[in-house]
Amino acid sequence: MLPFVQQVASDDHLPDAVDVVVVGGGIVGTAATYYLAKRGLKVALIEKGHIACEQSSRSWGWCRLQNRDPREMPLSLLSMRLWDSLAPEIGQDLGFRRTGLIYTTDDAAMLAGWEAWTPTAREFGVETYMLSAKEAADHIPQTRRKWLGGLHSVRDGKAEPALAAPVLAEGARALGATIHQQCAARGLDITNGRVTGVHTEKGMIRTDAILCAAGAWASTFLRRHGIRFPQASVRQTALRTKPTVNVGEVLYCPDLAMTRRLDGSYTMAISGRATLELTPQGIGFAREFMPQFIQRLKAVQLGVGASFLTGPESLSAMFGRDDRLFERNRIAAPVPNRRLVQAIMDNVRGTFPQLAGIEVDHAWGAYIDCTPDAVPVISAVDPVDGLYLAAGCSGHGFGLGPGIGYLASELITNDRPSVDPTQFRLNRLVDGSTIKVGSL
Repeated sequence: MLPFVQQVASDDHLPDAVDVVVVGGGIVGTAATYYLAKRGLKVALIEKGHIACEQSSRSWGWCRLQNRDPREMPLSLLSMRLWDSLAPEIGQDLGFRRTGLIYTTDDAAMLAGWEAWTPTAREFGVETYMLSAKEAADHIPQTRRKWLGGLHSVRDGKAEPALAAPVLAEGARALGATIHQQCAARGLDITNGRVTGVHTEKGMIRTDAILCAAGAWASTFLRRHGIRFPQASVRQTALRTKPTVNVGEVLYCPDLAMTRRLDGSYTMAISGRATLELTPQGIGFAREFMPQFIQRLKAVQLGVGASFLTGPESLSAMFGRDDRLFERNRIAAPVPNRRLVQAIMDNVRGTFPQLAGIEVDHAWGAYIDCTPDAVPVISAVDPVDGLYLAAGCSGHGFGLGPGIGYLASELITNDRPSVDPTQFRLNRLVDGSTIKVGSL
């Protein structure tokens, strides 16, 4: 667990029965728990490790509409409205700020790609403006780079990955939900095709509805019950600096992305510099992911690493029958790529002379769970009545988290959904439909 993540206390006793069990304590699971509890349901959230111990605390923290795939735009609009409302509702700061996002580039093709998204911006009313070379330099001054141009997404912003899911969990608890950490789900209890409970390492909880929000572990969890969920994890590296001078709130350029944290530090990464490791699960889903692999071949590196033998896509996860698998893997925390950490620091020092003395506080690796079309799954799961899935966020989960949790709560309670859930149904990935790969 990253040392700066806000810790959440666990409830002492596992309930015998609840209306809904949520499996997974990341941003999606905690948001769903909060909104289900807000609807008056009795909810238990179970997490094999700690709240936000994996990808939800390791993200950039961006909350954006800009450059979203059109299929995600209604959900993105909903999420931004929810981000606005969460701190006043819960009474705690999640670090959400509409600071705007600044994109700059010295790459003509990248600039053209941003401009090509402007019809989508107009369609959905996103306040975004292309920047000339001079305007880009005005927004990111005192650099050693000469920008060709850029983009300003005015109403987008950021939140704190170290705070958001923990605050949502505490908000859910205040509404009556219970939080159970170090409590792995071992499997579902199913009777006559319907969910009747979940078996955990601390005992069984009886329930009529289960939401699997298990991130990179979702496919492994569902596979044990004969459910196919095509999912692949990409390993990324990011770092957090020590507090330093302010060069901007949320900045993006071709070889650097920077997000200023509330304590004056920065989260830094390089977009597209990820590793797709060969794993047994990846081989099993190769056909579904081939269109995405072909389209994004230049954006990832291929390799074989520890994930072949350990973690959510390993041999033991794919073929093993160990019902203790999840508790034996409390936190999936791949080691950071040290060469990439050095490249990030070289890039920032080479761009900003005022950051020449910047220091790394902490670096980490993370698994980003993807679907074949890079669009999340938020869906009932056939043929098991009462089972729901919210996963496969493809690197978009933090900003979309409140909306994903909200939509999942509507599906579970059979309320009229705030956005059309058709684009997010699981069956699109397994029924032979043509896969259209979404935006990064």
